[in-house]
Amino acid sequence: MNVVIRKMKKKDIPEVQDVAKTSWNATYEGIIPACIQQNFLKTAYSETMMKRRLKNSVMYVAEVDGKVVGFANFTSSSKEGKVELAALYLLPAYQGNGIGTTLLQESMERLNSSEVHVSVEKNNVIGTTFYKAKGFEVVSEFDDDFDGHMLQTVNMVLKV
Repeated sequence: MNVVIRKMKKKDIPEVQDVAKTSWNATYEGIIPACIQQNFLKTAYSETMMKRRLKNSVMYVAEVDGKVVGFANFTSSSKEGKVELAALYLLPAYQGNGIGTTLLQESMERLNSSEVHVSVEKNNVIGTTFYKAKGFEVVSEFDDDFDGHMLQTVNMVLKV
């Protein structure tokens, strides 16, 4: 499997939107009600918001045979090399093949980051397992009102 990690371009927006929708629905089924997922995805991954993300943050995509199968969105870069990983999603059919690991590692190298912070829903077993396997450590937990649905959020950090 030939995986290419590159900066996201405007032309990738439809494929990234598809990755977000497909992976969100698979990841959060039984955790976040479908109607709340739909409302979030409609807003957070709208055309306008995607263009704003491209302008104000750093986004990378993972391609397999020319198809976008995943993406990572980083924000809050600091001079000390601290970044926040706002999102990292892969199509479910491509999970477990090392693509997420490659996407995370190559993105961090390109950003020259020394510390990566991420917030994950505690019941998101796919996400929490992935981040713990990469060396992220839990630094705090809190309840989060997500559009009227209470989530248990875990803050994790990786020091490189």
